[in-house]
Amino acid sequence: MSPVMEQYKHSVSLDLEKCKGCTNCLKRCPTEAIRIRDGHAVINSDVCIDCGECIRRCPYQAKKANFDRFEDIPADKYRIALPAPSFYGQFTDLDDVDYVLQGLLDIGFQEVFEVARAAEIVTEYTRQYLKNDAVLYPVINSACPVVVRLITLRFPYLCDHVIPIMPPIELAGRMAREEALKKHPELKPEDIAVVFISPCPAKASYVKNGFLGEKSHIDYVVSMSDIYFKLIGVMKKTIIPQTSSQSGMIGMSWASTGGEASALFNDKYLAADGIDNVIHVLDEIETGHFPMLQFVELNACPGGCVGGVATVENPYIARVRLQALRRYLPVSQNRLGRDDSGSVPDDLLFPKKLEYRPVGKFDEDLNAAMQKMSEIEDLAASLPALDCGSCGAPTCRAFAEDVVLGGRSVDECIVYMRERIHKLAQETEGDAK
Repeated sequence: MSPVMEQYKHSVSLDLEKCKGCTNCLKRCPTEAIRIRDGHAVINSDVCIDCGECIRRCPYQAKKANFDRFEDIPADKYRIALPAPSFYGQFTDLDDVDYVLQGLLDIGFQEVFEVARAAEIVTEYTRQYLKNDAVLYPVINSACPVVVRLITLRFPYLCDHVIPIMPPIELAGRMAREEALKKHPELKPEDIAVVFISPCPAKASYVKNGFLGEKSHIDYVVSMSDIYFKLIGVMKKTIIPQTSSQSGMIGMSWASTGGEASALFNDKYLAADGIDNVIHVLDEIETGHFPMLQFVELNACPGGCVGGVATVENPYIARVRLQALRRYLPVSQNRLGRDDSGSVPDDLLFPKKLEYRPVGKFDEDLNAAMQKMSEIEDLAASLPALDCGSCGAPTCRAFAEDVVLGGRSVDECIVYMRERIHKLAQETEGDAK
């Protein structure tokens, strides 16, 4: 008997009271995870990738991202804040990131560890990894959990193309705890609360489900917008903060599209953002359309992490602010020294191989699955191909699958029923004559 797949823990949920049963989320979900049933949306957790597109599109705020609340983090813990590089782009007239770092201490964190520091280390090791002749090109970045989950669900031949280096938030969580234990030997690992300040719900889901099955080094994930409004009240320009930032231009560049790839000093790369563009690029890679590329940077949110649904600022404005901040920073403050071996330390690699985990099989029996596929194709061909969403499915093809696999009735297609009624009326009229 095959092992039961563990239920994936999501951070995107639905507020039934606010949902009006419109089709905005239905039509924009990239994995067709949403249906309209009994007047409201229903999310299929097996295929949801927590991209937040439904949150972005819902006019009634019926979709929401679930984060930990800062107030719920135990006060007796030694709290370490992990601000994402995109966080700095949320603030107006910010000319020094130390104001943000000091503000985090002022609202109750005991220490701050910049995720940008870890990003610079990951950049260094990515450069080394790309020098290894054994790697499969193009290499796909692993920093966006939406992209990684999408690949494991839908692109079986690309799992080996994902770079097996732990993402910056995971490395930052580990380093933050290690440094705190060295500074404070009286502390135990369980006395420390590592808190990531996230621009998107996908990072929260990533932490809930662990790093490829292993417990994450991050303990809590709080919303960037939540922390932003707490900081506004304590950040005072009249007080010059102590210099504490330990990251540079490269780390901050990870906040927006192209920042990770351009830091590799390799012009054989492609950078794309927005979930629809990401899927298109993955389709192209799978069919071998980019043989010249060595690295592909993909971000599910428009503009990169600055476009996450938990941010407060327009992503294009945030990106301009970050570009202005970068001018005052060194290139990097986290260099590893020269190493042309192409090797990456084992403790920075994925704990296990990334695996394809398909969902929605037509049937365990191959012959039965082929029969159902044939029925779906025949039914889809008979439908109007309008993809109107009135049936509660995003496309006519998806509706055909729902009918064959999910017990829905073909009569739920309004256009199909109208044509049947019209045809029946014509036949009745002909018989009457």
